[in-house]
Amino acid sequence: MPITIVIVEDLDEVREGLGNFLCLDPDLLVAGAFKNADEAGEGITALKPDVVIMDINLPGTNGIDCIRQIRSRVPATQFMMFTVYENDEKVFEALQAGASGYLLKSTGLPHIIEALKELHRGGSPMSANIARKLVKHFQYPPQSPPPDTQALSSRETDILHLLARGLLYKEIADQLSVSTSTVRQHIHHIYEKLHVQNRTEAINKVYRKDPGYRP
Repeated sequence: MPITIVIVEDLDEVREGLGNFLCLDPDLLVAGAFKNADEAGEGITALKPDVVIMDINLPGTNGIDCIRQIRSRVPATQFMMFTVYENDEKVFEALQAGASGYLLKSTGLPHIIEALKELHRGGSPMSANIARKLVKHFQYPPQSPPPDTQALSSRETDILHLLARGLLYKEIADQLSVSTSTVRQHIHHIYEKLHVQNRTEAINKVYRKDPGYRP
């Protein structure tokens, strides 16, 4: 029997193009395609496909939250993230939500087909740079932050680490896939919580107290 596939993607040309290509493989059957999480939730629950190809950046409820909401209803279904996001936060959030594979949209079409079959066989296919991120994370796990950072949110702590590495606001925004104004707002909150006035004071207050700590 062919592997049944559902595609969840808001861009018509991507959804239709991917569906048409997958239909060329006799081992795959595209059972449905949806452009938002609300439609997908009902459709996936009804169809119970073998594999769901899930975009993250959907209108309304995002793809990661969609998986969280429906995963228990379709326990035999495997979820493959298919997205442009490759920052650590999105990768780990998607895997924690229940995704078993993670492909970037830059992945070649033939490789997508092989990845879907691998996922169905019980594997966890990922784009090469995503796999490297996971390996690096487990080889060099983040160290416990010093006490001064306990009041900071996880995103504020990440930004403080990047500030300590010398990155500019624009570079931080690019790395975290957020706007520069969002970075500025987080930094303002960091300064308030640490009771400092600028980047240098924040870095000195946190990292000079623990010379062995590596941001």
